[in-house]
Amino acid sequence: MAIELLFFVAGFALLVKGADILVDGAASIATKLRVSALMIGLTVVALGTSMPELGVNIAASLGGENEITLGNIVGSNIANILLILGFTALIIPLRVKNETLWKEIPYGFMAALVLLVIASDSLIMGRRSVIDTTDSYILLLFFSIFLAYVIGTAKAQRSIRSLFKREKRFKEFSAPLSIAMVIGGIIGVAVGGQWVVYGAVYIAGLLGLSEFLIGATIIAIGTSLPELVTSVVAAFKRQADIMIGIISGSNIFNISFILGISGLIRPIAVDGMRTFDLMFLLLASGLLFVFVFLDKKRLLSRREGVVFLLLFLAYILFTVWRG
Repeated sequence: MAIELLFFVAGFALLVKGADILVDGAASIATKLRVSALMIGLTVVALGTSMPELGVNIAASLGGENEITLGNIVGSNIANILLILGFTALIIPLRVKNETLWKEIPYGFMAALVLLVIASDSLIMGRRSVIDTTDSYILLLFFSIFLAYVIGTAKAQRSIRSLFKREKRFKEFSAPLSIAMVIGGIIGVAVGGQWVVYGAVYIAGLLGLSEFLIGATIIAIGTSLPELVTSVVAAFKRQADIMIGIISGSNIFNISFILGISGLIRPIAVDGMRTFDLMFLLLASGLLFVFVFLDKKRLLSRREGVVFLLLFLAYILFTVWRG
């Protein structure tokens, strides 16, 4: 058992460090190509925070571990909204601009809705629910639409531009080192993902738990660490729009791109019981919009942060109880 747990823990460390090195290397290359700091932030950072999920899901898909594939994405997105936003709202109430309220947050809700629809074949058509090749292309199309939106509105996001300029977070390395960092980061994420899945499958079998449970709790929370760190930093710098934008972007990326790629590698069977988890994700996405919309100051307050955290705790307890 010790060696499997070691692989599990080491895999997480390799995932996070590999993603960090990959982002730094990619940002350095983009800087050399004179890509703006803003565009690096909206693309490289958003991609980087989702790299752990991507590494886990590719490894799980190649190994045929569908439950981990779906559980990781659903659990990560729920953790992003309820755990990360709830926790950061306790630190500082989060003020959201109208553009974020009416664009980024609804995009996240739509991504959750699209996932629920394509994963509900048993309810809609009376057949076994599977995220197949056609569904995967639909998800990737949704991602391309969102990416086009990001590129089209990049110049309007001055607050993001100013944050990245102040932070000077994109260091420039030599070309060979930058390329080596990208390659090394990809390898780290890939190997770390395989180790995490290997350890997760073993733990699930040892404890008699479902792989979906392990994916939706331990793996999901672990792979959400980059979003948590980034969000807390943004909250302390009172950049709520950036933080919520990163969370919404990460959730959209997780569903539309990562699940889309995973479904192309191997169709993802959706157990009928997982419909609840997908509906809970849709509920969490909808609550984010409702809470901000109902507040005249467009705030996600500490009180609502507590509600989010309690909902997350309830979901974890129910998931553990269900097994």
